[in-house]
Formats: sequence, C-alpha cells, structure tokens
Amino acid sequence: MAVGLSLAFTPDDGPAEPASHRAVQGLLDAWSRAVRTADRAVLATVVDPRARPGLLEAEVRRAEALAALPLADFAYELGPDLGTDVTGDLVARLGADEARALTVLLRYAVEGIDDEPTRKPVTVVLARRGERWHLVDDRPLPGTDTTTWRGPWDFGPLEVRAVETGAGNRSLVVGHPEHSSLVADIAAELASAVEAVDAVWGTGWPRRALVLVTASHDEFTAQVGSRYNGADIAAVAVSDVVDHERGRATGQRIVFSPAAEQRLDEAGLRAILRHELTHVAARTDTVDGSPLWILEGYADYVGYRGAGGDLAAIAPTLAAVVAERGAPSTLPADAEFAGDGARLAYESAWSIAAFVAEEFGSERLTALYRRLSAGPADTRELDAALGDVLGVDADQLVDRWGSRLERQVPAPVG
Repeated sequence: MAVGLSLAFTPDDGPAEPASHRAVQGLLDAWSRAVRTADRAVLATVVDPRARPGLLEAEVRRAEALAALPLADFAYELGPDLGTDVTGDLVARLGADEARALTVLLRYAVEGIDDEPTRKPVTVVLARRGERWHLVDDRPLPGTDTTTWRGPWDFGPLEVRAVETGAGNRSLVVGHPEHSSLVADIAAELASAVEAVDAVWGTGWPRRALVLVTASHDEFTAQVGSRYNGADIAAVAVSDVVDHERGRATGQRIVFSPAAEQRLDEAGLRAILRHELTHVAARTDTVDGSPLWILEGYADYVGYRGAGGDLAAIAPTLAAVVAERGAPSTLPADAEFAGDGARLAYESAWSIAAFVAEEFGSERLTALYRRLSAGPADTRELDAALGDVLGVDADQLVDRWGSRLERQVPAPVG
C-alpha cells in the first residue's frame, strides 16, 4: 500500500509549484480508495500523524457508513486551483515542510440511480513531509469563507432500502437507524407514487429516485442548502446540474426534513412523496423562473389526485379566504410562494390545477405545464399559452376558477 502513497516530485513539476498537481492527486486517489473500501490501515497512512484530533476515527466512521450505499463511482478530484499556503501556528504545530488549504471535488454516483456522477466541493488541508502529502483536515480553516459539503454518510450509520419501481428500475430510500420507521413507510409508498406520476406525466422519465431522510437540521441543510428551512417544510426535491438539451439532471434527490416523521400522517406522506416525485420527473422540462403557480400546482395535483377530500380538507386556508371575502381575482404571483402568504399561494395553485384537470382534462393540464415550464412568461406569453392549450386567456381562467370556488364554498356574509 505504501507504494500508492509515495507522492514523489519530479523535475518537471518545477520550483513554482511545490504542491504538484500529480502528487496531491495521488493522495486524493489513495484517500478515495481507502474510504470506498473502508480500509482503516490505508486511512491511517493517508491521515497526517498530527491531523485534527479525531480525524482518523471520523474517516473510518464515514467509510463504514458509506459501505451501506451501492456506489458506481466515488473519488476526490483536484481542480486547476492548488489552493493557498497555510502559514503561522498551524504549520508550526504540524512541523511540516509545507501545508496547503484547497477545495477539491467529491465525485460520486449511486449505482442504479445516477446516470452521471455528481460533484460536490470539499475543503481540505494537506501537509507535506518530505516527498509525501497527508490529510490534516477536511474542514475549512477558521475565518475563511470556503465550505465543505457533507453527504448522508457523514451523519451516522445508514439504513438503505431498495424498491422496484417498474420496468426494471430501482429506487432507494436512505436514512439513519433512528428514522427506520419513516424509511420503511416511504419505501412502502414509493412504487405506487411512481405509478401515480406516470398516470399524469407519462413514463418518459427515469422512473426512479433516491429519497433521503435526514436526521438533523445540519444534515438537511447540507443536502438542500440554506434556502430551505427543515422546520417549515417536510420535503424538497433538489438537483445539481440540469442539461435541458440532453434531458439529463445530475444529483436528483428527494430530501425529507427531520421534522417530517412528526408532521406527516399516512395521507400527507403519500401526497408529498408524489409531489416531489413529480418535480423529479419534470426536472429536465422545467426552466428556472417559470411561473410557480403551474409548477407547484401541477405537482400538488399529482400529489392529491385520487385522494378524495373536499376543498376545505385539502386547501383550508383558501376555503377560509373564499368564505370571508370571495374568490381570488388573480393567479398567485411567484413572490407569494414565500413568507406569510405561502400557504394560500400553494393551495390556490393546487386548486387551479385541479380545476383545469376537471374542466379540460389532465392531458391538457400536462400540456399546459410543458408549455409554461419553458421559462418566465409575461402577460402576453401567458395568454398565448393558455389560449393555445385551453382556449382561454388568464382573466377568463381566473373567472371560471373563481366561479367554481364560490360554488364549493358558502358565499361570504355581509
């Protein structure tokens, strides 16, 4: 094993690059193999003798957790930036010839889920002793603005359940032992959720997903970013790079928050899983900036389709508003899907989608989604899309939807 870690410099490296690309990448390769194979002996040679206390044990725990996940690829890549020299007390404490802080990319793919690997930034500190480089830390240095991505394997042992989801496809539900009940519940719903999406969207999507159940706020934030608050939402669908021309999306995940188990009953879990799967299915057809009322309304329509329940049961906030002051007079604006008015916006979007499906058919609702998900639409473009697909303009759609709402809810008093 030591041969693989002999990171010798050559004259071709030149004096201007003491931390040679080839030498550092050699260390990263050894680190990748050791983590993927849970080889403690090699990890002990990768980690610097004076590394952050507990780093070796953390690397071993990461490797043992990762072993539960079927991987098609796992490697650390060095980009063109070789980072910056570390000076001062840290180098003195390490007693190293040189130390560098740099951001590398963790490249990984889950077998049967990811057609292409996804890449995540990981900040590391490396030290050189003679001709060898070692890992000192896998966290940013204090006082810097760099970040390190953490995978689910960094937050404890993993429980993984595989689910056949039709046509030879396999989905995975990944969580931690303390949430085994929710992992099992999601696994039990997953196949029927894929069928529910197929029934409206069609089968022209991968028909598989990786569903992650997070165990803490930190883990949820690591997977979805700080834009979403796990205390306010039960789940969110995320992705990394979307290639609309090729119809490919990397890193698609459905991530459940730590609060989901307490917040969702059986019907709620079924609806939200179908909602998020709809976003997965439509991801490569959906451009950022498209009207949220169609994106979220369509996903909620798939989520609640066939569930029964009247307006007051599915959209109680909207029903109360209609009862108090009548039906809305406009489509929900994008800004309304955040903040205090978000619940009303989401419920209104679902109600509009359900109305379109009832009045014009679910096929035309899907056609409208495909038309409006191509990007931002101004008033003229919206009217053109509605006219082409439904034969109405926005004002007519809102009027007809409002009339339906007022038939469903008792008229306001006063």
